[in-house]
Amino acid sequence: MAILNSVDEVFALLESGGGEAYFGEPVTVLEHSLQAASFVQRKGAADTLVAAALLHDVGHLLHAEGENVAARGVDTQHEELGVAALGHHMPTSVLDPIRLHVAAKRYLCFAEPKYLAALSPASRQSLALQGGPMSAAESEAFLAIPHAREAIVLRRADDAAKISGLKVPGLDTYRGLIHGLWA
Repeated sequence: MAILNSVDEVFALLESGGGEAYFGEPVTVLEHSLQAASFVQRKGAADTLVAAALLHDVGHLLHAEGENVAARGVDTQHEELGVAALGHHMPTSVLDPIRLHVAAKRYLCFAEPKYLAALSPASRQSLALQGGPMSAAESEAFLAIPHAREAIVLRRADDAAKISGLKVPGLDTYRGLIHGLWA
C-alpha cells in the first residue's frame, strides 16, 4: 500500500500520472481533478472540500490496473486507496468526502432518478461494480455519516469535471492550500 509522505510526493504523482486518460472520459486524470477542485472552489466551499475535490481520484494513480479496469469487471476501490495513501497527513474533513464520493454516487442514483439517467457510460459501468443505487435503508444510513453532504457536493463536481479543453487554474494554484492542511 502506497503512502504519500509529502505534498511534493502528492503533486509529483498528480503530475506524472495525471496525464493518463480518465477512464473513458474526454479528459485526463489531472484535468478531471483540477476541474473538480475549481468547480467546488467557485461554489465557495471550504478549503478542506476543495482539497478533497483535487485529491478525490488520487487512488486511480496508485493502482496498476489500467484505464479499462471497469470493463474487466474490477472495482479498484480507488477511494480507499487514496484515503490510505493520504490518511496520515490530511484531516478527516478532507478524507471523509474522498472515502464517500463513490457512496455519494450510489446515494444520488437512489435519491434522484434523473441523476442515474444522466451518468456517463463509464460512470454507469463503474456504478454496477460499486454496488448500484442504494436502497432506502442504505440511503438513510449514508446521510447520517459525518461529511456525507460534503461528499455529495464533491460527487456533483466529480460528475461535471469531464469537459475537454476547459481552462481552469493549474495544479500549483493549490499547493499552498494543500500545505496548509498537511499534518
